[in-house]
Amino acid sequence: MLLRSGFYPSPVRPVFPVVFFFSKLETQNSKFKDMSSHTESTSPKVTVPYLQDLKARGQKIVMITAYDYPTARLADEAGCDLILVGDSLANTALGYENTLPVTFDEMLIATKAVNRGAHRAMIVADLPFGTFQLNDEEAVRAAIRFVKEGGAEAVKIEGGRNRYALVKQLVDNGIPVMGHIGLTPQSVLQMGGYKVQGKSLSAARKLLDDALSLETAGVFALVLEVIPTPLGKLLTERVSIPTIGIGAGLHADGQVMVMSDMLGLNFGKSAKFVRQYVDAKTIMSNAIKQYAEDVRNQNYPAAQESYEMPAALAEQIQRNIGVDENEIPYVIYAD
Repeated sequence: MLLRSGFYPSPVRPVFPVVFFFSKLETQNSKFKDMSSHTESTSPKVTVPYLQDLKARGQKIVMITAYDYPTARLADEAGCDLILVGDSLANTALGYENTLPVTFDEMLIATKAVNRGAHRAMIVADLPFGTFQLNDEEAVRAAIRFVKEGGAEAVKIEGGRNRYALVKQLVDNGIPVMGHIGLTPQSVLQMGGYKVQGKSLSAARKLLDDALSLETAGVFALVLEVIPTPLGKLLTERVSIPTIGIGAGLHADGQVMVMSDMLGLNFGKSAKFVRQYVDAKTIMSNAIKQYAEDVRNQNYPAAQESYEMPAALAEQIQRNIGVDENEIPYVIYAD
């Protein structure tokens, strides 16, 4: 269960990792502030109390998605507070049309990889569709596996008041839970598409009720997805826990973006809330095309990319174990 990166489903989404082109990105995007100094060496490990303190001080919280070691390491070294191993893994890395098909085992593999790459950021794993709809026992079992095997430090669950009992059970068993209301992509079939939520008085009241119910159940933070800015402000003011917006306006306590959207690594139309910081798709595509051209034109590998040996030794090897072009090779088969 993870937030969708955009309103518009696309049949093919990019595959990670994406670390190989970042040296070019640094040169192309020098206008963006260097955040390399904001790393684990200068900042404390992110915990639930730390996030609560950020809200109290009015300091914005930064969350981003990651699904593998290199992207998790980059996000962690850039100073992100939270890394969400989202079920958007489905449509950003695995090629599914939406988040519904991704399995728990696929999410667990991604969570393990992210855990190896991140040290300061708090790792939140999305409970995927099908892990908590059957019964609460299955959900608790999945959450425990995320923590014990995957290294997650919290789980995220979509839904509002209807998830009160499950959230309380998880929290009572020592598992931090992040809530998620508004546009909940796992309910896309019921919602009839990716649409702005909370646009009527009754819908806004329901979202407020959901937020307060989840806070009472014990969630440590709440994702607000694709709701009007005034409603995002109201919900943020009415709850004491941090809110993380995605298409919910500037007033949320923090923001989250899907990394592939931010880097321009998508093949469909992006949602209105997406800000693309670089055209990584074009950079990667050009690099791959150049590599293919170099191979076909015998420009790769060059001498500096090859391993040599003394000429005398090469001649000796050729003389003693090389095959003469007029000699018929043979193979000895052992029983």
